Amino acid sequence: MKYYMPVLFCLFFMKASAQTPDSARLQWSAYAETYYSYDFNQPDNHNRPGFLYNHNRHNEFNINLAFVKAAYNAKNVRANLALMAGTYANANLAAEPGVLKNIYEANVGLRLSPKVWIDAGIMPSHIGFESAVSKDCWTLTRGLLAENSPYYESGVKLSITPNDQWTIAALVLNGWQRINRPDGNNTPAFGTQVLYKPNDRTTLNYSTFVGSDKPDDARLMRVFHNLYGIFQVSEHFGLTAGFDIGTEQKAKGKPEVNVWYTPVLIGRLTLNDQVALAARYEYYSDENGVIIGPDFRTSGYSLNVDYAPRSNALFRVEGRLLQSKNDIFVTENGFSNTDFAITASMAVSF
Repeated sequence: MKYYMPVLFCLFFMKASAQTPDSARLQWSAYAETYYSYDFNQPDNHNRPGFLYNHNRHNEFNINLAFVKAAYNAKNVRANLALMAGTYANANLAAEPGVLKNIYEANVGLRLSPKVWIDAGIMPSHIGFESAVSKDCWTLTRGLLAENSPYYESGVKLSITPNDQWTIAALVLNGWQRINRPDGNNTPAFGTQVLYKPNDRTTLNYSTFVGSDKPDDARLMRVFHNLYGIFQVSEHFGLTAGFDIGTEQKAKGKPEVNVWYTPVLIGRLTLNDQVALAARYEYYSDENGVIIGPDFRTSGYSLNVDYAPRSNALFRVEGRLLQSKNDIFVTENGFSNTDFAITASMAVSF
């Protein structure tokens, strides 16, 4: 039955549109991003490092993400359905079966009171300041922080917005970026989010995840903290600072834990309405291989130039260098501890 969810959502939208005199309640939108990335390590299989899920094909023209979305908004009901394709979907949803790989978003929400909503389904993650929609992010490629934490989640979310400054949410989830749970996993995961916007120039966020991504007979509890701040320092300059830290049990029922963490700093300079520059520094430490691999310690540096000929179109070029403690990057002749790539993309939304 779950594989017919996209069809059921389409029927819901069609019925809602037919019964609603206000046509603005049902809105259609679309997004498409094409890209070309050249990895100077020249991997023969055209795959960029396995911990990258966006713009991850080398030396070929491709589609990172394309989707069509329907959004229904009424006084006490809302719903979203977005179906996608692209190399992002192939890489990031590889563990999901069948047509679930093509669902970018599918959720329904009910207003419980003027300031309280409950939403259920497949939703964007409550963790992090970046999404797979590159046009909405300051940098062309996603950071190591975003690539290795959930982009999406499946579950139920209760959100409270007491005023224009605060949003507080609590979630019950299927797991760490899961639509289908792993076989033998019957334990729900939990999340929280506190979002504070004291003014139109500052955003502060603290999100958490608690749960297990393993079958119950080998359950390892994971606790994850995501913090970030977005600051519009001046009319033309903005700064984003983020820090993630997570722990996971080394063995079921034992107090000892493995730790991973990652800081990131991004500065963005807007020269005018059409041209912007962004620079990023990041570091990812996963010495015990909880998320990426054993003794993974990698720094990253990137610089991108953006040109927006129209408000809904964006052309970008980025150079990105990754430097690791160990020789983990595949080359045409073996392995290297560095990886440099140039990526160009064109994105349009309508």
